[in-house]
Amino acid sequence: MGRSSPARSVPVVLLCLGALLFGNVLIYIYIDSLHQTGNHPMQPHGPCLPRHFKISSMKNCSPWLLCQQMSTEVRKLKLIGQGAVKKIYLSEWKGNKVALSRLSSAEFQQDLLHGLSMLQVLQGPQVVQLVGLCPEEFSLVTEYHPLGSLLNLDTVLASERHRTLDTWQTRLQLALDYVSILHFLHTSPAGTRVMCDSNNLEKTLSQFLLTSDFHLVVNDLDALPLADKERGLLVKCGHRELMGDFVAPEQLWPHGNGQPFTDELMPGYDERTDIWKIPDVTRYLMGRVPGGDVVHFHLFHIHGECKGRDPQFRPSASDVLSVYRSVYSNMVRDTLSPNSRDML
Repeated sequence: MGRSSPARSVPVVLLCLGALLFGNVLIYIYIDSLHQTGNHPMQPHGPCLPRHFKISSMKNCSPWLLCQQMSTEVRKLKLIGQGAVKKIYLSEWKGNKVALSRLSSAEFQQDLLHGLSMLQVLQGPQVVQLVGLCPEEFSLVTEYHPLGSLLNLDTVLASERHRTLDTWQTRLQLALDYVSILHFLHTSPAGTRVMCDSNNLEKTLSQFLLTSDFHLVVNDLDALPLADKERGLLVKCGHRELMGDFVAPEQLWPHGNGQPFTDELMPGYDERTDIWKIPDVTRYLMGRVPGGDVVHFHLFHIHGECKGRDPQFRPSASDVLSVYRSVYSNMVRDTLSPNSRDML
């Protein structure tokens, strides 16, 4: 009996080790699946038909609200935001919080209508959900996200309720979402769209909303022109001279101080201007959390390519997204591995 006990213990130890490793693999797969951008665990728009919506605790999808319903069923509560194009009001519809947007100034009518048309065409998991529209009165209703725009990120993560989420995993996931949205806009059903409301970091961050499950949706599509290199169709983000390091080099006046800026002589550009800005946005998103320096180290090469002065040699959003996904998955795996060794 004394000789048989060690013999029996070997298979038991191997079985335990195998079960432990298998469990660790399952944990990795689960975490990785939650953080694969473009495959959100919960689709914000649900299984609704086109031109329908489902928000909050709604059990069934509902058709978009139209002018009459918006007038009689949507109750305005308070002003929560204002830009050059729109005033945004926290409002209520049948017990659900929604965001009501109305035109700020008559000179921006076309901007609002352009944004509304983009919202209709681009509805999906990466775009804020459209609830109602009334083009005749230059107003629309969208899903309300109480955490607000990306400008609030540090404040939200510093709050007692969300402090435990202030990790490199959460922040890198948001960067993944940001690049995924750029990829979607550059390959959208409406063609290659360029984010023109992005001439500085603050303006860029204000275009994205933070969802309650800590993902991003793009919210402001008022300045989303079409670029088509094959047709020679390039864009210009406004009719004034752009300055600063945040905008891409090709967005700057190329003729120097000796010649005054004129819109007619300013060359156009394409979606690669969005790529130039990715490193700066990601640097903000990562903050100063432990592990953030490792993220920056792994992204150093692709960010260097994003900052190429010749836009033709910058990577596409798809290329950047592939690298971000790889870095995220590898870092999750490396984070789990030490724990596995300790348990063994």
